[in-house]
Formats: sequence, structure tokens, C-alpha cells
Amino acid sequence: MNQYETVFIMNPVLSEEQVRETVDKFKGLLEARDGKVLHEEDWGLRKLAYPIQHKRSGFYHLMEFQAPGEAITAMEVEMKRDERIMRFLTVKMDKHHVEFAKTRRKKLQKA
Repeated sequence: MNQYETVFIMNPVLSEEQVRETVDKFKGLLEARDGKVLHEEDWGLRKLAYPIQHKRSGFYHLMEFQAPGEAITAMEVEMKRDERIMRFLTVKMDKHHVEFAKTRRKKLQKA
């Protein structure tokens, strides 16, 4: 199984509960397709570099996970359909990316 990292931006008008529901939905979708979420970070409400759907901010969330390729396709199709998701990017992690992510997590735990 390959390791992936997805960053997605959610609509800024969502409540904290709706943001959590959205994240849980995609975690559940991965786990239903034999995926395993290894790490996740909630980056909170941030200003966008450029307007998306006439919005200037959004809730950012990062998920690092292992999953088969077909799970990625299913998750991305569902992200395109979900009105709460404004943008997303999924990247397949190579061995250098995996090591960098581990050191980044260690730094976050110390802070």
C-alpha cells in the first residue's frame, strides 16, 4: 500500500461541528476502502492566496494515510461532489517525503 498526503480546504462558513463531520466523513471513506489514517493536522481558518468561489478564507486540513489506489479515486470523486470542499490536493509520498513528514511531526510534538 502506498502512502499519501491530502490537504483540503473547506468552506469558511462552516461551524466547528460541520468541519469535524466533513473530516470524519473522508476518514471513514478511506477506512471503508482498507485505508489507514496515520496522521492529521487541523490548520484552522486561513486566508487564501486568491479568492475561491468568492471566498477569501477557508478551513485547511491535512491528512496523511496509507491506502490502495482505488481508494484515492473514490475519495477524490466524493470531494468533488461535496459542497463543503473548495479545493484539495492529494500527493503520493516517496521515501524522502515520508522521512520529512516524520521529522515534522516530531517538531510539532515538542512545540
